[in-house]
Amino acid sequence: MSPEPPRILLVDSYDSFTYNLAALCRKAIPNCYVHIIKNDDIELKDLSSYLPYFSGVIVGPGPGSPDIPEDIGLVKDLWKIDDAHLLPVFGVCLGLQSLALENGANLRRLSVVKHGHVSTVEHNGTDIFKGVGPVDAVRYHSLHVELSGAKDIEELASTHDEGNGRVVMALRHRTRPFWAVQYHPESVLTRGGGIEVMLNFWRLARTWTFSRGRVTRPWDQKADAIFGVPWPYVRPLPSAPRVNTPLSASTIRLSIPGLSAPDICEVLGVDDDSSPFVMLESAAHPGRFTIIGCLTSTSLRVTYTIGNSFVHLANGESCNQIDLGSHDVWSWLTSFMNKRKVSGGSSEIPFWGGLVGYLSYELGTDSLRVSADRVSSQTRHPDVNLVFVERSIILDSTSGHIYVQSITEDDNEWLAEMAEQLHSAARNYSTYSSYNTTSYSTKARPNTSTVILPDRDLYRSRINLAKEHLFAGESYELCLTANTHITLNDPLAPKASSTYSPSWQRYKHLRELNPAPHAAYLRLHPTTLLASSPERFLSYSRPPETTYKLCPVKGTLRKGPHITRAVAEQALRGSQKEVAENLMIVDLIRHDMHGAVGENVEVKQFCTVEECKTVWQLVSVIEGQSAEGADKTASHYANGALGWEVLRRSLPPGSMTGAPKKRSVEILQTLEDEERNVYSGVFGYWCAGGGGDWSVTIRSCFKYDDRYECDAHSWTEFNNPDFYPGVHEPEQWVIGAGGAITALSDPDAEWDEMLAKLQSVLRVFGAAVPRGH
Repeated sequence: MSPEPPRILLVDSYDSFTYNLAALCRKAIPNCYVHIIKNDDIELKDLSSYLPYFSGVIVGPGPGSPDIPEDIGLVKDLWKIDDAHLLPVFGVCLGLQSLALENGANLRRLSVVKHGHVSTVEHNGTDIFKGVGPVDAVRYHSLHVELSGAKDIEELASTHDEGNGRVVMALRHRTRPFWAVQYHPESVLTRGGGIEVMLNFWRLARTWTFSRGRVTRPWDQKADAIFGVPWPYVRPLPSAPRVNTPLSASTIRLSIPGLSAPDICEVLGVDDDSSPFVMLESAAHPGRFTIIGCLTSTSLRVTYTIGNSFVHLANGESCNQIDLGSHDVWSWLTSFMNKRKVSGGSSEIPFWGGLVGYLSYELGTDSLRVSADRVSSQTRHPDVNLVFVERSIILDSTSGHIYVQSITEDDNEWLAEMAEQLHSAARNYSTYSSYNTTSYSTKARPNTSTVILPDRDLYRSRINLAKEHLFAGESYELCLTANTHITLNDPLAPKASSTYSPSWQRYKHLRELNPAPHAAYLRLHPTTLLASSPERFLSYSRPPETTYKLCPVKGTLRKGPHITRAVAEQALRGSQKEVAENLMIVDLIRHDMHGAVGENVEVKQFCTVEECKTVWQLVSVIEGQSAEGADKTASHYANGALGWEVLRRSLPPGSMTGAPKKRSVEILQTLEDEERNVYSGVFGYWCAGGGGDWSVTIRSCFKYDDRYECDAHSWTEFNNPDFYPGVHEPEQWVIGAGGAITALSDPDAEWDEMLAKLQSVLRVFGAAVPRGH
């Protein structure tokens, strides 16, 4: 009988790089099983009896300090296990600090914190550095150890910083099989001290194990009940019947020069403000496809509010509460889409039909088990707001083609009628063109609008509080944001009606002022969202052999007369702060992706300067692929369910939180006065053919209209031609803006950056940030 592969216990201290470390472990120890536990899942006295099942332990990094019990959990006791249960242990970052501290070292703050910085590590080529050449290692720490009182600890490597002096980078225990590094061997930018050091640890661990005659205990049901399935694993799908015969997509491809996306929207009746409407628009390079939903009164709407045990399903004028039962909203929507598989659409376009809408920031924090308890579920607005699109029009800005399609059975008559409508619109361009209709100004008249900006002194003080959390080791960066509130109350302004939509006019103005590759007009009552986002979040191609792609943007420079590519490269790629911010999010996203798809994750592009219509931006690309065969046509995952799982694990977007994500979100709740709601979430689609594309909700504004209410039976005032928003009360709009705070942040510069982002949307209302702000 062949020996069982090694089992490694990985202790996670609620970090956002844990799965990267697990992936590195799997590379260094082929075929090993990695079991991951939280540092507070079990106490050491209970864990000790299970240690014989494992060949070694890896103590991962995490936020906080090794001298705070709530931060370090069982790790502090791990170094004191009795000889009968002794086994090799490898610590990273917080793990090194804990090992040193428990053996008499002193813990100190760095004078200059190192978050996302690369340092040269000096070593003597022995022990875990045997055969290792030069090491350039990524560091994420604000605390360090001094070994003067730690007689049982031997230093193995160090670095020298300007402002910090000599800093310990690696060590070992003199008599016990414990090793640790301060830097992050799993980071994408660590060179020389990653897989090489992990291989050496495993070599030393096996040598120690053999010399002791230690034999691991065979895995059994008792251990399985405690530690469960090893990583990598894919979250099991909910059991739900699939449609044996998928729906079929019917498509007509047209070539109609000169017909723009706004033109088509107005042909489809976007000016009727009471009706739902969705468009995901590529309004600037490098965007390509624009998706316009052709909704009807019977288009199925799905809304969900966190804290509820049900979803609302609205169809026509009826609205029903559907109990989630054993599901959460994520698995419920997976089951929903599993029954609506579509095939046969055009391979030239990414969307055939499916769910379109938005997911809130708080939906993501709820998945992290960080409660959004500022607003009760009775008064919250939807955190999930989606519509199932059966008829749609796709514009391809590269080829110039227009695709009219339907996944409704026997819908050829509608296809032909819509094609003729579009041809007719082109022939009568002056009648339908959004550029030749009566122009309505979106600028508020004097004394008819109120703009409440964030308080400058309060925002700057919270930047300083955020930096204190960074210096204390609680986070590597914190994306601090604030809301601006706009109230429009002009009795002489054109009112919403069946032929005029104020929000649509504002969207058209926004796309002119701030054209973006990931724009959207989503009117899904009670919410209306206008977005001009520069940042794609997650896209995934249709199965089989799906590629999952995350594209974080960290680092933006507005274009100007003298801002050439060379200037942009120097300002962005040449900035330690900008590259560090991007690196942190890249490593965080790798972790999120590894957690969903397993080992096959790769950084395809790191910190490339990309040119957009109005800005230069620093973009990285991380791609993942599922295990072989996981998304074959016959698989449940062939419907895009694994892409949905990647999205669930990746929210809220790391670029809008910081890292480690959970602790950062908890800190941000103490620094921000309001929930973010739609802002900082994502908007996009899940195609019933299995693909998906979601963008970060930034450079956006949104409003709620509570007169569109969904109770257990009906939509109040839904589709009532005599009722329109804005008739009886003012419009209330919200714009969120902010920026990533790091140890290098200057409060005045961060305030100015937040205002610049705010101004890009505030101009739509004819308002400007007052001087002095």
